[in-house]
Amino acid sequence: MAAADLPPLLILLAGPRGFCAGVDRAIQIVERALAEHGPPVYVRHEIVHNRHVVEDLQRKGAVFVDELDEVPDDGLVVFSAHGVPKAVPAEARRRRLLYVDATCPLVSKVHREVERHHREGRTVLLVGHAGHPEVVGTMGQVPEGSVLLIETVEDAERVRPPDPDRLAWSTQTTLSLTDTAAIVAVLKRRFPAIEGPRGEDICYATTNRQRAVAAIAPEVDLFLVVGSANSSNSRRLVERALEAGCPRARLVACAGAIDWAELLSVRRLGLTAGASAPEHLVEGVIAACRERFAVTVEERRLIEERVVFKPPPTPRRPVAVTGTDG
Repeated sequence: MAAADLPPLLILLAGPRGFCAGVDRAIQIVERALAEHGPPVYVRHEIVHNRHVVEDLQRKGAVFVDELDEVPDDGLVVFSAHGVPKAVPAEARRRRLLYVDATCPLVSKVHREVERHHREGRTVLLVGHAGHPEVVGTMGQVPEGSVLLIETVEDAERVRPPDPDRLAWSTQTTLSLTDTAAIVAVLKRRFPAIEGPRGEDICYATTNRQRAVAAIAPEVDLFLVVGSANSSNSRRLVERALEAGCPRARLVACAGAIDWAELLSVRRLGLTAGASAPEHLVEGVIAACRERFAVTVEERRLIEERVVFKPPPTPRRPVAVTGTDG
């Protein structure tokens, strides 16, 4: 079909989208470790929740493992951006492993807040999703029972903490703004003395991406969010598009996962990417659309992000010094 005969499609491209500073830092940590040490570099769990990123690092020599017992004694291991329980670096030190902690600094901030509340005698009500690596890591900063997980408004209504007057709340960094606000409102109503974070827990990138989606959602027929199914922040973007008035929203891993039949009736398409999805996947979606439609791309950039997190130095084993004959 000639280009002139293709049906028109306006793509409203949300900005900001894609990699956040924490994800970019975590990937740099693995790439730097590979460059300085050579492969293999071991990574405990997915460095970020995106299979394309993981597979790219595997091709470069990264080896992804579930637990430290899969790392040899002379191995270098990187902890994922989602954070880990305190027991993990403790075990790495016990085994004298070289390790780099790629935990996002904004997740580390939540860890320090939870530790502070524990020291000051408060039980923490953590708003988050059970089993998510970030939640597991946050709860693992303090003794078992010091943090109670709140997943829903119903949980917030039912929770019975040991001392209602000695409470604090905190959140997973990748949650929906609207869902979190509803849960926190219940906690504040039930426990007026509850202490909140000193600063917002939901990260700037999550907030910016959700707001950018909400600004476009009422104008489009369908919203595509590029991201992996196990990415919490990507799934929240789908929810936010629907909440903000888009009739349909889908999470797609890449252009190859798009149901093109669904786009036959679409003339205005919203497009964004979760914080762990690389920009080349967005470009791939646009390129695939151009093969089927007469595409016009209009970027709607809500805010410019200038946050940068510097990677830590890669650790090295001490070089043994041998004597020489004089």
